Amino acid sequence: MMSEGKRTSGAGNGRHASQNLPHRASTGKPSSKKRVNSKEPYEQSCGGRRKPIRLAALDLGTNNCRLLIAAPRGHDLRIVDAFSKIVRLGEGLSQSGVLSPDAMRRTAEALKICAEKVERRGVTHLRCIATQACRGAQNGAEFLAEMSAATGLEFDIITTEEEARLAVAGCADLLDMSVEAGLVFDIGGGSTELSWVRPPKDRAGAEIAAWTSMPFGVVSLAERWGGREMTAETYAAIVDDVRADIARIGDPAGLKDSFVSDRAHLLGTSGTVTSIAGVHLGLTRYRRDKVDGLWLSAGEAKRVTDKLRSMSFSERASEPCIGGDRADLVVSGCAILEALQLEWPATRIRVADRGLREGILADLALQARNERRR
Repeated sequence: MMSEGKRTSGAGNGRHASQNLPHRASTGKPSSKKRVNSKEPYEQSCGGRRKPIRLAALDLGTNNCRLLIAAPRGHDLRIVDAFSKIVRLGEGLSQSGVLSPDAMRRTAEALKICAEKVERRGVTHLRCIATQACRGAQNGAEFLAEMSAATGLEFDIITTEEEARLAVAGCADLLDMSVEAGLVFDIGGGSTELSWVRPPKDRAGAEIAAWTSMPFGVVSLAERWGGREMTAETYAAIVDDVRADIARIGDPAGLKDSFVSDRAHLLGTSGTVTSIAGVHLGLTRYRRDKVDGLWLSAGEAKRVTDKLRSMSFSERASEPCIGGDRADLVVSGCAILEALQLEWPATRIRVADRGLREGILADLALQARNERRR
């Protein structure tokens, strides 16, 4: 979670895989009306007075409910509030096909907090998205309609293509522009998005050459294979199974040679990879400023995944950057990462504590800028 007062740069407003995603969202110049010690853009209210622009992105996933509220500051976004809660909305979904009453109750409580923050912060531009759990559940749309009536938050159940685009847009700033290619991976609770990207010729952003969504994530794999305690044999079986699924994709962007010859790198945006980074650094509490943008070698990542796999549930739960809420899920995420590294080899992995929400904020910033120009 980003702490209050931090800055983040956004990227991206394209909706097609062939489009370039800008390196940084331009939020335009502040209002010409003078404000002492303020660079904050304002919009006209119905009463004639001007109020500060506030952007908010809410991401409701299979495992997490996450909110980010930001204010434009020149070309950057200043985070003014944030909220993240593990709700496990997709718990049991792979077996039942529906969202369970307990999961919906937990999520409703988190969404109530989000709605209160949105109102208290005076949000002017808001987008709420729901991903795999609500895409796949028979009662997903019905649940979101109930939440809209109860909280006023209206959700878009986005496609896997949109999810991949937003993930890349949110972390494109971290792509090494000197390489030939990158593979952005977002290991979610119910799905894993993969996007093969190239640095564009103008050195701004990232061009998505190909993308795919894999029908597995940390929650679905943990429910299938077990996550609390896992033998080395079970872990190896998961890696083999996931790698076989990834291998069936082939080489959709024609970039495999760049990875095999070490002219590419991986870029991960998910709780799995940030947890691995925190354990690698030996943090006594999670610190985004230490994790976001960190480079891990393939060997360093493998040492952490081996360590986490060999730990008991209680040992993983005692890790400050994992905790009890993720202790039964992180090993499944490690298996996905290991399978990905085997199939798409790279000596370096960059860690992003940014992604979908930052991509949404960049879109909203562009929208706000265009509105001010009218």
